[in-house]
Amino acid sequence: MGFWDNKGENYDQVYNNDNFEENKSSLGHEVIVGGAAFAGFKAFEDHQRNEGKPVSHAFAKELLAGFAAAEVDKLAETKGEDWFDREKAKRDAKKHAEQMYDDHYVDNHGADQYDPNQYSGPQQFDNRSW
Repeated sequence: MGFWDNKGENYDQVYNNDNFEENKSSLGHEVIVGGAAFAGFKAFEDHQRNEGKPVSHAFAKELLAGFAAAEVDKLAETKGEDWFDREKAKRDAKKHAEQMYDDHYVDNHGADQYDPNQYSGPQQFDNRSW
């Protein structure tokens, strides 16, 4: 699983935590970043699979970075940003999402481009309630 190992857990700690307000001070930067990267990657996958068009890895990573950064902004707006560094979280979420992309599409599939018609999405998104 490589870089994906704990990103789903990070996502659950941030997005599916009924006691978020009570626990947010104990959530570290890596948990926030991992959760945002995971959610951003899922949003990217949904968008691209809906479009159904192949794109270059470079373009896919640009889109993915935007989705990951948007997730950090969403967290800041919905959960409050006073307890984490928003800009650092954006940079790191983008980097994590790109590493997750490389791990899945480049390393695991050996894909020469992102093609939703040729390669399946990450299995880590299966069996989740979105």
